[in-house]
Amino acid sequence: MSMSDGQFIFAMLAAFQIKHLIGDYLLQTGWMVRGKARPGLDFLYPLSVHVFIHAAITFVIVMAVNPALWFLALLDFAVHFLMDRIKSGPKYLGRFTDMNKQSFWIPFGVDQMVHHCTHYFIIWQLFIHR
Repeated sequence: MSMSDGQFIFAMLAAFQIKHLIGDYLLQTGWMVRGKARPGLDFLYPLSVHVFIHAAITFVIVMAVNPALWFLALLDFAVHFLMDRIKSGPKYLGRFTDMNKQSFWIPFGVDQMVHHCTHYFIIWQLFIHR
């Protein structure tokens, strides 16, 4: 029994919401959060570990649906890496650290939106190539 288009899209949206919860909240440690904001190149390792978790979960989802699209996990890695560095870097949006101001929450919201839009793009690719 195959899934309808709507069932497939709903299943993928649910899978990527769970992936996002796991990667950005359950498995992201304080070391990663603080590390992403380090100056110079000291951010590379903690940010890479965090983003690798996201890419690995994306890889598992993609491989279950269409292994030919494995490279979408690399896209997730790249976009997540760039967005998190822009949001956290002290020379970028990471300089806004006061949680009582919009200057903190707007970049946080944009960050989350970019992650979700990346997921929507991956879902779209999985949908049109299934």
